[in-house]
Amino acid sequence: MTDASTAAKAPERGAPFRAALVQMRTAKSVEANVAAASELIREAAAGGASYIQTPEMTGTMEENRQALFAVLHEEESDPALKAFRALAAELGVHLHIGSLAVKASEHRAANRSFLLGPDGAILARYDKIHMFDVDLPNGDVYRESAAYRPGELAVVADLPGVRLGMTICYDLRFPALYRALAEGGAGMLAVPAAFTQSTGEAHWHVLLRARAIENGAYVLAAAQGGAHENGRKTFGHSLIIDPWGTILAEGGTEPGVISAEIDPAKVASVRTRIPSLEHGRRFELVGPADTGRLHLAASGDAA
Repeated sequence: MTDASTAAKAPERGAPFRAALVQMRTAKSVEANVAAASELIREAAAGGASYIQTPEMTGTMEENRQALFAVLHEEESDPALKAFRALAAELGVHLHIGSLAVKASEHRAANRSFLLGPDGAILARYDKIHMFDVDLPNGDVYRESAAYRPGELAVVADLPGVRLGMTICYDLRFPALYRALAEGGAGMLAVPAAFTQSTGEAHWHVLLRARAIENGAYVLAAAQGGAHENGRKTFGHSLIIDPWGTILAEGGTEPGVISAEIDPAKVASVRTRIPSLEHGRRFELVGPADTGRLHLAASGDAA
């Protein structure tokens, strides 16, 4: 996390480094998913990546509430997290587990992302803020809030030479969150996801490129892809996008690894060319408004 005393100052720009995204097709078995992810993480590290990101729901794609809670653990005893911490330490990399389902209370889970250091320590954790509760035109119904409680804290964490803003999947549709992370010094925005096939086809590329362009930041989005054991179909197409909005690497629909070079100096270069982060202004919304849904604007009546 960050606060007002540290938000304005990002870390000193570091040397370029290789980042990799692990694309998965997560099933229900936590043990099998950890094994599959670990194999791809090793592949990414062997390719020279020092930052490796996995998708949302790396541990299990179990949507039945009763079955999910039967395999849930609190963070301290979660076997998947324990395995990934050991792997990060073994490989000496920053390992970003896009999310695991962890027990947050007796009746609620948290969709939690973990940034692990090269020594296996937990450097940062982020609970998904926005819950995916939708009825899609194709008949698919999703009620994430039936099992998960939403997070309340936006999180940034420092990597060598660049600050990382942490988000998960459906957060992508809420640009105010990304602007806040960028204003907090984030030059790299993480969006591990399990986008549905239909919404991914329509919006995945354009939304991710927009978040990169409007914030002058790298966007890295490790995705789930293909037909899952539970019947869900996810879009895949993991993406690494530079601060100008150029796609540097893209996956398909099969599990695998993509990678690209991240140059922290390019963030500063793009933000100098188009300094929109410096030009934001507070404003007041005039006229009828549902004030419970406003983000950064104050509501008021016309004079």
